[in-house]
Amino acid sequence: MDRFCIIANREKDKGLAFANEIVRRIEARNGCCTVMADACREDGSFTETAQIPEGTQCAIVLGGDGTILRAAAGLAKKEIPIFGINLGTLGFLAGTERQDAFPAIDRLLADDIRIEERMMLEAKIYSDGKKIYEGEALNDVVVTRSGFSRLICAEVYVNNELLCEYRGDGVVAATPTGSTGYNLSAGGPIVMPSANLVLITPICPHSMSAKGIVISADDEVLILVKESKKTQEEEAFATLDGKEGIRLHAGDRLSVRRAKTAARLVRVKDRSFFDILRTKL
Repeated sequence: MDRFCIIANREKDKGLAFANEIVRRIEARNGCCTVMADACREDGSFTETAQIPEGTQCAIVLGGDGTILRAAAGLAKKEIPIFGINLGTLGFLAGTERQDAFPAIDRLLADDIRIEERMMLEAKIYSDGKKIYEGEALNDVVVTRSGFSRLICAEVYVNNELLCEYRGDGVVAATPTGSTGYNLSAGGPIVMPSANLVLITPICPHSMSAKGIVISADDEVLILVKESKKTQEEEAFATLDGKEGIRLHAGDRLSVRRAKTAARLVRVKDRSFFDILRTKL
């Protein structure tokens, strides 16, 4: 690899000082690198991927997991692999930490890397039979409440067959990559990121018998927001990877299935998933 772009979280890289250090490192080794504008847009992303120069072989993302998630969908569509350098706290998705960045950059330039493909989810929202939203997520698609001390009621179908009616704070549909995110906080299992499956996990269900389920990546999940005496319909929202919130009303349907595109994460260290788990969690 010798053609890169950098997507930096300006809150974590003040004045793009670290980004410019990386540019100098790459250019000193006869590579080329473009720093992308990263003003946060309304949909929560940090950059307009259409502006990434043609021929870019890798996107170096500076920030935490949130920065990587905000860039993932657009980069996946352009089939550009992501190399994350953690400037945040957890950094579960990043390929390396800040203190190890320059040796890692040298390995990128030498093609001494491996690339992991991670499945993504495609979400479509329908209201009154019309599609009002479509997007992709690397971690999860979440239906949740926004009001204080209010339950939402969501019917969950798998391949058009009713699975369960969850009453509580909401429900998470997560990828294996997202199993260590909101899914884990909600009590769901951790899954190897190489697996092909979808996890459905209720959030604080108002029932001791409500449990999550693991389904095939080829299955389609449908979440129907229902009316409830204890639910104000304006309190239900859908989020993709924690980005923009799409307001849901009673009767709206959220379809979740495996996306046609996949995220590609660059790895430069031969670390097992379990080693990362022990270190990060």
